[in-house]
Amino acid sequence: MNAQTLSPNPVTLSPSAAARVAAISAKQEKPAILRLSVEGGGCSGFQYRFGLADAPEAEDVVAETDGVRLVVDPVSLDLVAGCVVDYVESLGGAAFKVENPQASAGCGCGASFAI
Repeated sequence: MNAQTLSPNPVTLSPSAAARVAAISAKQEKPAILRLSVEGGGCSGFQYRFGLADAPEAEDVVAETDGVRLVVDPVSLDLVAGCVVDYVESLGGAAFKVENPQASAGCGCGASFAI
């Protein structure tokens, strides 16, 4: 496992997001590793994808909060460097939210963005 942990981290996992990932991974009996990736599509050009990972890949950048890891592949990192992944609960529901300083526009659902 040659995943690199950079300091200062180019991506950050908030404590509330870390707690939610830990709860989900415990229920699914998986490691507490959240993968953030970016794909083309969505209503603004790019969309965020989240999923649990079994382990970081060799090229991934890894950020850790409270024992929970956030992993991002190098291609996606170019589009989300400087972001904070948060977990937000509101009247509209609960979801992971990416606060991306590179995004020049977003959509109402918060799942896609433009650079």
